[in-house]
Amino acid sequence: MSKIYTGNGDNGSTSLQDGSRVSKAHPRVAAYGKADELISWIGLIRSHPDFSSDGELHEINHFLRKIQVGLMYLARRLASNDSSRLFYYDFETATKALEESIDIMQARLPAIHSFILPYKPVISSHIHIARTICRETERYMVVLGTDIASADMLTYINRLSDYLFVLARFMTVTNKCEEDNFV
Repeated sequence: MSKIYTGNGDNGSTSLQDGSRVSKAHPRVAAYGKADELISWIGLIRSHPDFSSDGELHEINHFLRKIQVGLMYLARRLASNDSSRLFYYDFETATKALEESIDIMQARLPAIHSFILPYKPVISSHIHIARTICRETERYMVVLGTDIASADMLTYINRLSDYLFVLARFMTVTNKCEEDNFV
């Protein structure tokens, strides 16, 4: 593509991957748009200086990049009417990787006894924002039904929000901040 603008969307419509046109207000566009927003938030999280250091947090940065790639595949599937033109992505294996990472982090966290109010450190609050966008992405996907948002995609996005919740807690503890418990 030599130009970023085409003028084809100036009337409020956009193309899906198969070339068919839909309104920019279509639920499918809303779902993959939310996935795109989540990809951007995870990019912001990855850019935090904590994730640039060597060691465990550097590994988390690489894992977050894998999540961004998974979300790109998810958005691609949501944006296509023709599944034969899509590259395969194993959402079940990606979900298992999320669960393994959750278990590793959660083993190092104190038990949770109440709701947590996002607060300090800033990186933790950013992760909580990503978590809420992840939940919103999931809601948009549910509206589409399982013929578009398959069960493995829905499980993946649901587990991703769990991962982001645990990661936010993990970053709070790693930065030696106290969780702000809602009582």
